[in-house]
Amino acid sequence: MPTYAYTVRDPNGAVIPGTVEAESESLLRRRLTEQGFAVMDIKETKGARRKSPGGGFGRVKLADLSVFCRQFSTMIDAGVPLVRCLSVLAEQTTNAKLKRIINDLQSEIEAGQTLSRALAKYPNVFSNLFVGLVRAGEVGGVLEESLQRLAGFLEKDQDLRRKVRSAMTYPMIVMLVAISIVIVLVTYILPQFMGLFGDLGVKEFPLPTKLLMGFSHFLTTRWYIMIVCVVAFVLAFRMFIRTRVGRRTYDRIKLKAPVFGKLNHKIVLARFSRTLGTLLASGVPILSALETVSSTVANEIVGDAVLEARARIREGDRIGDPLQRSRLFPPMVVQMISIGEESGALDPMLAKVADFYEAEVDAALASLTAAIEPVLIVFMGGAVGFIVISIFLPLVAVIQSLTSGAGQ
Repeated sequence: MPTYAYTVRDPNGAVIPGTVEAESESLLRRRLTEQGFAVMDIKETKGARRKSPGGGFGRVKLADLSVFCRQFSTMIDAGVPLVRCLSVLAEQTTNAKLKRIINDLQSEIEAGQTLSRALAKYPNVFSNLFVGLVRAGEVGGVLEESLQRLAGFLEKDQDLRRKVRSAMTYPMIVMLVAISIVIVLVTYILPQFMGLFGDLGVKEFPLPTKLLMGFSHFLTTRWYIMIVCVVAFVLAFRMFIRTRVGRRTYDRIKLKAPVFGKLNHKIVLARFSRTLGTLLASGVPILSALETVSSTVANEIVGDAVLEARARIREGDRIGDPLQRSRLFPPMVVQMISIGEESGALDPMLAKVADFYEAEVDAALASLTAAIEPVLIVFMGGAVGFIVISIFLPLVAVIQSLTSGAGQ
């Protein structure tokens, strides 16, 4: 997402500058206006990064943020002053980047800034969801509860990502081993056999052997071309998905792709339900919650559907109707949301939907792993078998010629 530098005036007349990532200038302007600010200026920074204590190398993991929220909530619940909480958290954290950020947050709080506004200075660390929940806790006087919910959400999100990574680790290892074996056979074993065939006077080779020899020659003499092609493809792909059209195309493919499309769809639905339920349970208004959810579901196609639902709700529609029209939300999800809306228990209903789809993701990952394993084994066996056959076909021809010569 592009980064915007903005200047706003708060209800007390104070001028506040800031930098934040947003989908578009109009969306950022609307968001700031709904937060009670008078927008004075907004300019895109063309990807320039702010210099702040949160910059530099390293990153803040979800696990670090989850522990931060848990400890923060416990100390606030015990009556520890906010500044003292941040001081203790800065001493306890082992993440150098997070330590620098917490120290800066402490300075901001001591200068009279609110915690949510101080957190908003670091959009690459604290998401809109994080800042929104903290702001809701500040307004409602239940900051410790908001931090507890936030910690629970981060733990669930971390668990979901860990399961996806774990399920993909084994197939990736098998694929890397297969590629390594093929490279060794083609670049080291095959040339030795080719030298042997040359000594035996073999001049004509079968088609599979010719193809393999050409591939071996390319890998041993023009390997840099393959590296350049791979690097160029990766860079071109990253540049493409950074554009709005490219990002939408890629997100649409992720939802429609065979096998993996259903899995990605379930992950997006689980994140949508968990995020929206957490925001509503913390007292965030439905319109603000939907705007936050649209940028946290990690899919612009679904995010646009959520923003469309938000626009329809502002005109008086119920939340379930526009979601149903988008055809991105299954009937079960729409019905449970509608029931929750009618009964006034939308946030617990969304939590149940999130639990259901997280269980569906677990089952889908298990099935996918079980299906990928034999496919990879067949692929690995086929590749190695083709190489072995290509190597031994000329050898068989030599043996046959020697046998026929001895028979004469």
